[in-house]
Amino acid sequence: MRISKEKAADNRAALIRAASKLFRERGIDGVGVAEISKEAGLTHGALYAHFRSKEELALEALSYGLDQSNSRMYSATSDGMPDLDRFLDRYLAFDSRDDYGDRCPMAASASEIGRQDTAISARFAEGYMVMVRAFERQIEHNEPDSDALARAMVVVATLIGSLAVARGAAKGNPAVSEQVLQAARRMLDELMLAQPHAHAPARRDDRPAA
Repeated sequence: MRISKEKAADNRAALIRAASKLFRERGIDGVGVAEISKEAGLTHGALYAHFRSKEELALEALSYGLDQSNSRMYSATSDGMPDLDRFLDRYLAFDSRDDYGDRCPMAASASEIGRQDTAISARFAEGYMVMVRAFERQIEHNEPDSDALARAMVVVATLIGSLAVARGAAKGNPAVSEQVLQAARRMLDELMLAQPHAHAPARRDDRPAA
């Protein structure tokens, strides 16, 4: 039975959303196409009607996750620039640490991406640079004579790495996990050349809503 173009588009979008969530939660190599299809409420055959391979789907899923991250970054703006102070607070909050499936795909998959194909690696690099350029503009605004690009690249790499380390330590040593997030937030203010102020991820009893 043929389905409408609208239904086909809906099915494709459902597969991308499901894959993006599952890949962030369990890794690209840790999820099979049957599980993705089930999560999307579709059959195994439906997935291959839209994607030639799991790798093709992984590329679309990564793009979807990166678009989500960019939307969060630009969810609040001032004079056309994203509110990066707010973005940093949210990125390094316990919510982000504990929610693999709906947060930054770079933090969830950074080491694994290096083992994937060239197209996925290129998309990762593109997503990284989108974030870098946003921070570069803010750093240039704060101090025009600084090496804004280098600082911005370190800021974004620190964000990704800090969240990944905090997740890795969370079960075995929650105190270290918390310290990583808090220390990263303080040091990023210095890299951003902003005025130092007390930032720390909210504790579990008062953390902000995602």
